[in-house]
Amino acid sequence: MTNSSSQSVASSQPVASLFAGIDVAKNKLDLARSDSGQILTVANDPGGIRQVVDLLRSTPPAVIVVEATGGLERPLLDALLDAHLPVALVNPGHVRHFAKGIGVLAKTDAIDARVLVEFAKLASPRLLEKRSKNQVELDALVTCRRQLIHVRTEQTNRRQATSSKSAKNAIDAVLKTVNEQIKDLNEKIQKLIESDDDFNSIDKLLRSVPGVGAVVSSTLLAELNELGSTDRQQISALVGVAPFNHDSGRMKGQRCIRGGRTTVRSVLYMATIAAIRFNPVIRRFAARLQKAGKLSKVTITACMRKLLTLLNAMIRDHLTWEQLDVVKNIDI
Repeated sequence: MTNSSSQSVASSQPVASLFAGIDVAKNKLDLARSDSGQILTVANDPGGIRQVVDLLRSTPPAVIVVEATGGLERPLLDALLDAHLPVALVNPGHVRHFAKGIGVLAKTDAIDARVLVEFAKLASPRLLEKRSKNQVELDALVTCRRQLIHVRTEQTNRRQATSSKSAKNAIDAVLKTVNEQIKDLNEKIQKLIESDDDFNSIDKLLRSVPGVGAVVSSTLLAELNELGSTDRQQISALVGVAPFNHDSGRMKGQRCIRGGRTTVRSVLYMATIAAIRFNPVIRRFAARLQKAGKLSKVTITACMRKLLTLLNAMIRDHLTWEQLDVVKNIDI
């Protein structure tokens, strides 16, 4: 009895030298492991996912890497996280550059799975954390709202470009429906945030900041749950506002930002534009950079990073904007 129990515990511990990669397609999953040259191919359905999870749970790898595939990977990720397996979701572009770097130019599903194994070994990708049911729901609502806003912008532009009365009437009907759906989503998002104690607490902290409104706050809650739990360099890199060097020998190239979460960066940009006008800390910071001769885009990017750093500190220390020392010590 004791021996059986200890074997069960041992088998649940990740094997440091074992890595796995799963290539996700619409109809199938290809699983590769570092301890085998074989590729396991199963259907991308509940039965196939359960088969992959059971196999990996019997001998857990140190890291399982899955490429982002437009949402097709989500059921697999949820199943792996439910099984407490260490899984990382990675950018397909990064993996493709990595493949070229190690000399793998061909591309098939099986090859992609093996490349993901090498990526897991060498790249130390960031592991995912299991999301709550409310987190999943909020993410879905915020994503849907963003997509509908994009549709509204497209239809508004089309309306301005046409002189046909019939076409305008048709576009107006679409816009009316889309606006109603966006309004409905905003109400559902707010109700969900208010019903969750953690969300509600963070939302109040975020919205105490001049320049941060309901859309920015809900997007950060849905798509940047690392806020407050990591340092300023990491949070800046996650959003894509961290400057990267471009130096070689005596040449000092221009620093630039790259990568990160585009959707979060977009709402942070809009919040920063408002903060440069109405937030005393960001306004003074921007004025100092402008006085030093910085380009407009450099100033805005630096202000985005500054605002994100302050938001990160607020959530980490559970402080409102008025409680921050940086606010108390400025001369407004």
